[in-house]
Amino acid sequence: MGCERFDLMFSQILRTSLMFSTLGFFSLCAADEVTAKRFVISDYGAVADAKTINTQAIQKAIDEASVGGGVVVIPKGIFRSGSIFLKNGVALTLDEGAVLLGSNRIEDYPKRVTRIEGHFEPWRMALVNAQQMDHVRIGGKGKIDGNGILFWAAFWQRRKENPRCTNLEVERPRLMFIDCCQDVRVEGLALQDSGFWNLHLYRCDGVVIEGLRINAPTSGHILGPSTDGIDIDSSRNVTVRKCFIAVNDDNIALKGSKGPFADKDIDSPPVENILVEDCEFGDGNGVITCGSEATIVRHVLVRNCTVAGRTNLLTLKLRPDTPQHYSDIVIEGIKLTGTGRVFQVAPWTQFFDLKGQPAPSRTVEAITIKNVSGDYRTLGSLRGNPGDTIRDITLENITLKLDDEKLALGVVTNVVLKNVLVNNKPYAWPVPSEK
Repeated sequence: MGCERFDLMFSQILRTSLMFSTLGFFSLCAADEVTAKRFVISDYGAVADAKTINTQAIQKAIDEASVGGGVVVIPKGIFRSGSIFLKNGVALTLDEGAVLLGSNRIEDYPKRVTRIEGHFEPWRMALVNAQQMDHVRIGGKGKIDGNGILFWAAFWQRRKENPRCTNLEVERPRLMFIDCCQDVRVEGLALQDSGFWNLHLYRCDGVVIEGLRINAPTSGHILGPSTDGIDIDSSRNVTVRKCFIAVNDDNIALKGSKGPFADKDIDSPPVENILVEDCEFGDGNGVITCGSEATIVRHVLVRNCTVAGRTNLLTLKLRPDTPQHYSDIVIEGIKLTGTGRVFQVAPWTQFFDLKGQPAPSRTVEAITIKNVSGDYRTLGSLRGNPGDTIRDITLENITLKLDDEKLALGVVTNVVLKNVLVNNKPYAWPVPSEK
């Protein structure tokens, strides 16, 4: 990547980070942090017994707060609920010791046409929903618990019956869905045991996600399927900062559409200007994953993070049925003590469908990984489908101790190595393993 091109990308992302870091947490349309009226859900009949379904009481507090603006407060205690829907002028905060516990009855999550896996269909809404809002504020020192174990069990049972079942065959609610919103801040919370994705952003602009702790089971008796940490879907100008993410799927997924007509999908604009910094990653499928549905992803900067679990540093899923362009991705300042792959760039054929169309091609370009050190399992894979273009790959100031030095390599052009040491030896770029 040319220096001029990198400097432009970096300055765009840095401006976004600085701009949104100055926003106050309770900056509401009608009230500020000092004067905002508090609407405590227990005053509206919510009961903290971990059993009562409090959906109506919580929604009543939100509805009343929306009249003049204010903060809906979940106090200390365990409050069970189905889907709630925020409104303009209303912030949601969870006090220390507060738990918003998701119902484990799927009927408590209404089915509506919603964005899911790169398209729209009737699907269950999330536990917490914000749609077509400005100035979204969700945070506090409490916890949102998806109570997902029954949903996971239902999915694994279906997968046992039909190993080729899709992710959407068994209805499971997301933990949080923020849809077509601007100026969004989600801060401080613990997100746990989501039935499906944890935090899904769709067509949002100007987002700061800070200080979250996101967990789903990655070992033990039952795993949490499709429990992505953060899904950034067709959104731009997003900062993820000081978060911990350990889940049983993608840590941070950058998503769009899929299929042979994906590049013509007006509902799936590019994912762009993404900054991830000062985060810690445990288990997962990729610190950054592009796919399973994605078209254009560009201008992504990941910096000053640690990886201490079974996850890949960069996963790029190359769907043979989808035109894709992944570009200008920089990963720098990373400490590794995990057991994943540096690269997992490879064809992704799960449920692909050309719909009778000729196979499109994909381009991966301008990928830079630099200032990375530590212990990891392997370099992984860097290859595409026939006809794909992978070019302009830079590895700089890399010092790694690896269990396996092999790199499954396809056709890659313009590779730059600068001060790359693997197992105390200068690294030599391997001969491609495929033509």
